[in-house]
This record gives sequence, C-alpha cells and structure tokens, in this order.
Amino acid sequence: MDAPHYDRASQAQGIVHFGLGAFARAHLAWYTDKALNAGENGWLITGVSMRSPAVGEQLNPQDGLYSLTERSADGECTRVMGAIREVLLADADRQRIVDLIASPDCHIASFTVTEKGYCRRPDGSLDQSLAAQGFYPLLGEALARRHASGLLGLTLLSCDNLAHNGRVLEKLLGEWLAAHQPQATGWFAHECTCPETMVDRIVPAMTAANLDEAQALLGDVRDEGAIFTESFSQWVIEDRFAGPRPRWEEHGAQIVADVAPYETAKLRMLNGAHSLLAYCGLAKGHTYVHQAIADPDLRTLVQRLMLDEAAPTIRTAPGQDLPAYAEALIARFENPALQHRLAQIAMDGSQKLPQRWLAVLAERQAQGLSSTAIMRGLAAWLRHVRGDNGPVDDPLAADLEAASQQPDTAAMIRAIVGPGGLVGSPWHPSDDEIAQLQTALGEAR
Repeated sequence: MDAPHYDRASQAQGIVHFGLGAFARAHLAWYTDKALNAGENGWLITGVSMRSPAVGEQLNPQDGLYSLTERSADGECTRVMGAIREVLLADADRQRIVDLIASPDCHIASFTVTEKGYCRRPDGSLDQSLAAQGFYPLLGEALARRHASGLLGLTLLSCDNLAHNGRVLEKLLGEWLAAHQPQATGWFAHECTCPETMVDRIVPAMTAANLDEAQALLGDVRDEGAIFTESFSQWVIEDRFAGPRPRWEEHGAQIVADVAPYETAKLRMLNGAHSLLAYCGLAKGHTYVHQAIADPDLRTLVQRLMLDEAAPTIRTAPGQDLPAYAEALIARFENPALQHRLAQIAMDGSQKLPQRWLAVLAERQAQGLSSTAIMRGLAAWLRHVRGDNGPVDDPLAADLEAASQQPDTAAMIRAIVGPGGLVGSPWHPSDDEIAQLQTALGEAR
C-alpha cells in the first residue's frame, strides 16, 4: 500500500474546494496528490461542506487522510491520500473559509456542487435567494477582499457534470457580484478565469460493508473516509488559468483549447447511457450497473443510444474516436467490482436529463430522425418519477409526481418535458413524438 511521500506540514493550502464528496476525493484530490508526490508544493486542499458535517466528521479526526482503492476485474490497488488538509463547514467556519480564499497562498477555488448547486432559474439567471444559501456569499466576500488587497485573481474551477460549467459559473458569479460586491465586478472579469472542464470517474456511494472491506485492506485500520473507485479517470480542462496551478497534465489530465467535444461525448454517451441503465434497469429489477449491462435487451439499447443516436450529434475533436469510446464505456459498465448502484445514478433526473437526453432529441428532431432508445428511457423515467421504483430523490420530486398522476398521458408528458414544462428542455416534442412516447409508456406497463 502506498502513502504520501511529501511533507504535508510544510505545504500551503493552495486550493479551496466546495463540495468535498466522494467524487472530488477520487478525482481532484487524486490528481493533486499525484502532483504533490511528484515534488510540487503549495497545493493542499481545504474542503468546504455546504450543509452536512459528515465529511468533516470522517476526515478531520484522521488529519484529512483517507484511503482510495481502485477496483477492476483484474484486482485492486489501495493508497493513502494526503492532499486534503482539512474540511470546513460553510456556516460554522465561514470566516476561516473566506480568509483562506482571500489568502495569497490560494490560487484555485474549485467546485463539485452538482447542477442544482449553481442556483439557476429556468431562464438561466441566478436565483439570488437560493444563491444566498450556497457558496456565492463566501466566494463573493473573498473575491472582494482579494480585489481590495491588490491580489491576483483566482482560477475558479468547476469539477462537475454541468454542461458548459465554466461559462455558467462565470455568468452566475458575475450576477452575484453585481448585486452584492459591485466594486469587484470589473476585477473579477479581468483577473479571474472560469475554465470549462469535463470530469469522469465512477465513484459508487460507500456502504457500511464497503467500510469493513476497506478496514481489511488497511490491515484492520478503520477509515471512515475510505473510497472505492474504478481505475479509469479522465479530466479535460480548458487552458485558461488566472495564475499558478499544479501540473495535473503530467498525471493524466488533458489541458486543451476546447473542452466541448469531450464534454458532449461524456454527457450524451456515458451519462446518457448511465441514465438509461438506471431507469430501465430499476424497472426490470436490477440493482447495479454491471447487472443491467449484462441484460441483453438493455445492452442492445445502450449501444443503440450511444452509437446510433448520441454519437451522430457530437462534433468531434481531431483524433476523438467515438466507437472506441463506446466500447470502452461498455467495458467500464461491466466491471462487477464497483457495485455501482442504479438508484444512485437515478437521483436528480430532472436536472440531468436535459443535457443527457433532451438535447439529443432536439438535434435529431431537427433532422427528422427518431430516437427509439432515448424514448424508451424517457418513458422509464416518467414511470420512475411517478414512484414506480420507490421514493424519488429529485429536487422536483413532488411536482413531478403530481404531474405524472394525470390520466391523460399526452398532457402529463407535455407538463413535464414539453414547452414550459417542469423540466427545462431544449426539446419540444411533436404530436408524433408524444404518440411514440405514449406507446413506449404502454410497453413499459
């Protein structure tokens, strides 16, 4: 088992990360730990939990240390990660968080807050009342202090699945500053950057049984922050930084001029296939991704979604091989060691499906093409939000359930994914598509 080779006590805290869940610890912290082990300095991470103290309660008694185990069909490899210095709680540790971001040692503020954490209204503008409960007040105050102190700007790095995450963050944070810290808006626009990114690594939610497994791997040492993940990891970052950064590209990250082709492929092929497996797999009684992809019907459906429906809508970068990407994704889905739960993927579908499915439907509709795989997945999701698979974990759960109870399925479909529906959608289903979806709903019964 490997352990940090660097002196953690002498390292400055150069990154403050909002939303230090399992994914961030298996991705951003994993790449940063590699950079620190290679001899770089000044990049310890301070994690910020917005509401739950759970991560801090896991890691702070362990001095920020935790184990990461990569699992594949060929075996597993465990190492102790040292890149995280501490975990703070937004309310209880507000002033320390602002002080750290406003410090000359800090060069990067990063985020894994999921789509809903950006606090966008359906029209794309910032919901100021929701934003007041999120990271915006902390970040806004710290940026204003950096501006007043004459410090360099920050790189503000989104590390989540939100489409065009850098541009979205730049716009929304600009709106917050204009309303609350107007003196810093010009400085923010000229001195700070918000690179686009694409992140990819499957990190299943840990269970009590997993923690027991980790304890056995660590020689009977209990690690409350242990993580299991796959060996695959991908991080594509737009080459747009405001100042110093770790040399993540020496450890597998891709620094590119344009993230969009990679982001689109990931959203529409990987994430789109994951959602299909989740809703269709749960409906057929499967629990894990590897079980669902072993179902011949669902495997064929996933291949059709990726290669026949999603791939033709992606404008590839030079050398980007989508058929090879699809093949690699199937192999990842087949990995039985991860125990990746379909219920975890099924969460927050109203926030995810516009980018994963509905954008593809809109493009194919414009070309006069049908999308039978996505339509079947959409029907499975509509039944899921009705409660057919049990309690629904979605910010719009109550509204979706109410809309799904309408006896007229055409009205129900329009109320949820039609123009002005509950789910902000680039797709406006035609009468023929409504009929096709009604048929798919009937087949799902």
